Amino acid sequence: MGTNTPTALQAASSTGQISKGALWTSRIITALIVLFLLFDGITKVMKLPVVLAACAQIGLPQSLVVGIGITLLACTVLYVIPQTSILGAILLTGYLGGAVCIQLRVGNPLFSQTLFPVYFGVLVWLGLYLREPRLRSLVPFRS
Repeated sequence: MGTNTPTALQAASSTGQISKGALWTSRIITALIVLFLLFDGITKVMKLPVVLAACAQIGLPQSLVVGIGITLLACTVLYVIPQTSILGAILLTGYLGGAVCIQLRVGNPLFSQTLFPVYFGVLVWLGLYLREPRLRSLVPFRS
C-alpha cells in the first residue's frame, strides 16, 4: 500500500460507512467490555465478600461499594444504548480514571494493576470508534 493510499478505516471514516469487519470487531470488543463491567457492577451492588475484601485492601470504605456499583452499572447502560453511547464512554472514562487514582494511591504495580483501567478505557473507546461514524468524523485518522 502506498503512503497516499487511504486504509479501509480511513476510507470508512470519510464516507460514514462501516465495514463488516470493523462492525464485528466493535461488537466483540463491546460485548466483552460490557460483560466485564456488568459483572463488576453487580458484584459491587451485591457486596460479595471478595469485593469487600478487595475494597478493604485498597482502603475503600464498604459504605461506598454499592454506590460505586450503581454508578458503574448506570454508565454501562448509557454506553450500550446507541443514542447515549458517547456520553456513556465519557462517563466510563471518568470512572476508570478514578480507578487509576486509587491504584496509584495504594502503590500497586504500574503495568499490571495501575494501568489496567487505562487499557480498558482504550478498549471502551475503540469499540465505540469502530461502530460510530459520528465519532470517526470527530477523530479522523490521517496519513
